[in-house]
Amino acid sequence: MQITEPEITATTASKLGLTEAEFEKIKGILGRTPNFVELSIYSVMWSEHCSYKNSIKWLKTLPREGKRLLVGAGEENAGLVDIGDGIACAFKIESHNHPSAIEPYQGAATGVGGIHRDIFTMGARPIAALNSLRFGNPDSKHTKRLVKGVVKGIGDYGNSFGVPTVAGEVFFDDCYNQNILVNAMSVGIVRVGETVSAVADGPGNPVFIVGSATGKDGIHGATFASADLHEESHEDLPAVQVGDPFQEKLLLEASLEAIKTGAVVGMQDMGAAGITCSTSEMSAKSETGMRIDLSKVPTRQANMHAWEILLSESQERMLIVGKKGQEQPLYDVFEKWDLECVQIGEVTETGLLEYYHGGEKVAEVPAESLVLGGGAPVYDREFTKPAYFSEVSRFKLNKIEPAKDIMAAAKKLFALPNLVSKRWVYEQYDSMVRTNNMSTNAPSDASVVRIKGSKKSLVVTVDCNSAYVHADPYVGAMIAVAEAARNITCTGGLPVAITNCLNFGNPYNPEVYYQFVHAIKGMGEACRKFNTPVTGGNVSFYNQSQVGNKTEPVFPTPTIGMLGIMEDQAHQTTLHFKQEGDAIYMLGNVHNDLNSSEYLRNVLGIKFSPAPHFDLHEEFELQQLIRQLIRKGLLRSAHDVSDGGLFTNLMESAIASGFGFNIETMEPFRKDCFLFGESQSRVVITVASSKEDDLQNFLINHNVSFTKLGEVFGKDVVIDDENFGSVGEWKSVFDNTLSEMFDA
Repeated sequence: MQITEPEITATTASKLGLTEAEFEKIKGILGRTPNFVELSIYSVMWSEHCSYKNSIKWLKTLPREGKRLLVGAGEENAGLVDIGDGIACAFKIESHNHPSAIEPYQGAATGVGGIHRDIFTMGARPIAALNSLRFGNPDSKHTKRLVKGVVKGIGDYGNSFGVPTVAGEVFFDDCYNQNILVNAMSVGIVRVGETVSAVADGPGNPVFIVGSATGKDGIHGATFASADLHEESHEDLPAVQVGDPFQEKLLLEASLEAIKTGAVVGMQDMGAAGITCSTSEMSAKSETGMRIDLSKVPTRQANMHAWEILLSESQERMLIVGKKGQEQPLYDVFEKWDLECVQIGEVTETGLLEYYHGGEKVAEVPAESLVLGGGAPVYDREFTKPAYFSEVSRFKLNKIEPAKDIMAAAKKLFALPNLVSKRWVYEQYDSMVRTNNMSTNAPSDASVVRIKGSKKSLVVTVDCNSAYVHADPYVGAMIAVAEAARNITCTGGLPVAITNCLNFGNPYNPEVYYQFVHAIKGMGEACRKFNTPVTGGNVSFYNQSQVGNKTEPVFPTPTIGMLGIMEDQAHQTTLHFKQEGDAIYMLGNVHNDLNSSEYLRNVLGIKFSPAPHFDLHEEFELQQLIRQLIRKGLLRSAHDVSDGGLFTNLMESAIASGFGFNIETMEPFRKDCFLFGESQSRVVITVASSKEDDLQNFLINHNVSFTKLGEVFGKDVVIDDENFGSVGEWKSVFDNTLSEMFDA
């Protein structure tokens, strides 16, 4: 066979995102110069998005084992955790940042569709969706356009697909002005033993493409996700996929029904890199090969080239390896659901991927050479401490004048876009479809999703304060894990595992790589402490914006998606005040600390300071205690102190209930630190007056730091005998700020 094209050079490879050294490595693997189709295959499979070539060394240091894990981290399309009673939970979070920055509606919509496919391709039914969104300055027209497009894309796709969006976070900062972050998470359940793997076992077994026809949308999308955004990135619009949630709903039902026939050997979603990725990863995993006829692939456009068919990231498609002789049951299932099911090839024992088009072999490459853990390159990048750390280290609290008018400061703080209600966002999402969401009318720090027919519930959250990670990547990443665990704990659950979406700048920038490495170290330490192994996730590099003549990376944003289990729904604990006269306590230590707080950054305008106070052991012990208090029935409510500090915490509990509060601050702490500081490992609880003695005795016996703040009181907010106004006034600001900003 002669498929060498002499005109293919290192320059051609460079245009496809491959280095000269990588081009030489490809020639060594093949024993010849690749043709254009083969070079295109390597360009997407060796892109950062698919190969993790700049991150895998450090990802391997994360804790990836646990007694509940049913598959190893990264071994399947999603993590799989045993939650008891013969039920497993599949969950994963992934990014769709660059597509959403260029075409926000379709970028966000297809991000939702893609993450749900990762769940049901394993045989699990998605039951909940979450998201973590980062945008730039909300006053700019550009940001408003992106916010509206992303939120509508997520809502339209998720609502039509029929899976509730149960939780999320929205964060605004100028660093995301051009390069927004859209991280989508899906959670599903399946009976243990009824999952399907992404394998291609059994030479001679048929290979099918099922679902939508293949078009030219999304071509080189994996490469697009592995490069910097720039002013001309809008010209890469063909790299953004187009989604169809109704088609995906059919594909979901058909895929789950196909698995039940027993005729499926393996199945994988066609996400990044399309047919190329699914054929190569499934074959490499089984140490087999495939012979694929691209001419048989149903296409939406006529005369598509072989490389276009291979690299297309058209949505709502799966690759299925079936059992030879049992093809008809698969045809019948997909015909029932009015979906394409076409045999495009077969499994071979050669270890080679052989692609044909129009009767000619257009590419032949070893499957193992393409994939992570096989022949894909692995790099060990240099890293150096970021220069801005010197500004962080110069911060001194004693040089910051305390707010002279605490009430005015509180009003300015509480109206910040990062702290007000995100109801303008979440009201565009269907949170009640399938009637499993237990948090809609009972707000809590994390979302509770019941498992029908069981006393158990899932408790899920997404968390990351990227300002903390920017200030100190190691501590900030620990806080991200700890806060996710704290939210689950305060809701009545036990944290059991995480998935992560690691959003960083260009890995070839040594300062960015320093942020990445130290965030991984902090995340790993916290996960080991909480016994929450990492089940998988996603790395998204090249997130940065052009600021004048400089390229500025976004804040390092290691988003944590955490899964918890609530053994008994009676343990569900909410954040809102329950009854006038209930005592309000704060558990944990108070500090004179304004570090990296919303108050310091966005009220006082001081952008560089260390991460807030955090002690991992102190955090762990506090969470152990909270779970004991919940099980003893001593708490009326529990709400962690996080963004916006104690004042925001109390206001959220008041607004959710309609009750006010009367508290006193403490000497010798600065009042602005006491109210607005964001030092970690603190939880505000309320307790019935009749159980107050029991609570205090328990806390004293367990040597826990606590502060009695005051009591639930009337309909007003009273601090140090000063009336800050009615809860209703604060609620109006809380509920309406974003809608006034984005509907104007």
